[in-house]
Formats: sequence, structure tokens, C-alpha cells
Amino acid sequence: MKTILITGCSSGYGLETARHFHARGWKVIASMRTPSAAPLQASENLRLLPLDVTDEASIAAAIDAAGPIDVLVNNAGIGLFGALEASPMAKIRDVYATNTLGTIAMTRAVIPGMRARGSGTIVNVTSSATLAPFPLAAAYTGSKSAIQGFTGSLVHELAPLGIAVKLVEPGYGPTTAFAQNTAIRLEDVLPEPYWTYAQPILAGMAEPALFTTEADVAEAVWQAVHDEGGRLHFPAGADALAIMAGA
Repeated sequence: MKTILITGCSSGYGLETARHFHARGWKVIASMRTPSAAPLQASENLRLLPLDVTDEASIAAAIDAAGPIDVLVNNAGIGLFGALEASPMAKIRDVYATNTLGTIAMTRAVIPGMRARGSGTIVNVTSSATLAPFPLAAAYTGSKSAIQGFTGSLVHELAPLGIAVKLVEPGYGPTTAFAQNTAIRLEDVLPEPYWTYAQPILAGMAEPALFTTEADVAEAVWQAVHDEGGRLHFPAGADALAIMAGA
């Protein structure tokens, strides 16, 4: 029985991916900042671990508690919607600390064990926005694009050691932080000059037919983990597939 550790399992893509693998006989370690709030029930093959990917001590404790890890899914992430000039630098730093540096820190933490065993898979969940950037998400897209480049290089670095590295690239979904942030004040993040072209973007974000589902992402992770052909990119969702086809 293989063991998979997934970050960001309190909701959304991480939660569904944990359920997806557990239902298929894997030993799942679902990590999140506050396990007590997770809509998951711990069982013999499903463990809940506290983990903050921005805290190196928390990462070390989680890796130690997890034991040997066959697959790491770097899913934890946060979004930031709005004009760059209206985005506070503190929030931009938070986005990069979680999306970029958190992914890098988690990856560094599991490599030694995988290298010693001569096997392992690392799946980094990024975004189709890295392939087709759109306005009002500059910091978010930048944080995910950094992981695209990081992963592309790491593939060649770790392949000789028996470690596979994959990218899962979801389209826009209702679990995205942009969609979930009901507390956002649009007048704060969209100064008046941006409203002219912001309206179609906001309308598109409210169209459920375009959403990438949680199941789409979970299945893409499953396919990435089981790929033996050296494939790197795994788009998730109809919109992401369309973007990839036109890339």
C-alpha cells in the first residue's frame, strides 16, 4: 500500500484528492493548518496532520510524523484578485510564501527520503493561468508561474534518482480563492479605471459552466501519479484542456 501526503486538504481540490486516493486503496495523509476543522474522518488508512507550509518547523514535524512518503501533492495555495497597484505588498508576500516558497519547502523536505529509497513522485498543483494569463491576477499567476519553471528544472534534476515530478494545471473553479472570497470589496481592489474591462472578467468568474471541478483535479492528480511515460503537464478541467490544446 502506497502513501500519499497532500497539502491543503481542509477544502476544495486537496479534500477531494484525499478522498479520491483513499477510496482507491491508498494510505492517505491529509494535511492542513487545522485538522480539527476538516470535513474528514480519520481512519486506519486516512491520517490528518497539522501542517503550515509557510513554517519550516511545522513542515519538519509533519514529515517526521508521516514516515516514508511515496507521493507528495503540493496543493496548498491562496489566491489574490485585483489590480496590482491596489494589492497590498503584505498580501502579495503571503501569496508567494504559500504558493511558491511553501511548495519549494515541502519538496525539499521529501526529497532526501525519496532519494534514499530510489523512488517517489512529486505533484505540484499550479494553474492554467500560467499558460494563458489573465488580468487582475498578476501576483497569483506569478507565484504559480514560478512553480512551473521550478518543476520543469526539477524534472531533470531528480529523474536520475528515480523521482518523478509532475504538474497538474487546473482551470478556473469555484474553490479558487477568487470565487470563495465573499468578503472582498471590489472598490478596494479595482480602482475606477479598471472597471471598463473588469466587468466581462467578473461575469465569466460567475459562470458555473466554465468551472473546473474538484473531481477534475483529483482525477488529474491520479493520472499524474500513475503516469510512466515521462509526461509533465496534466491540465484539469475543460477550460484548462482547451488552453493546453491551443498553447
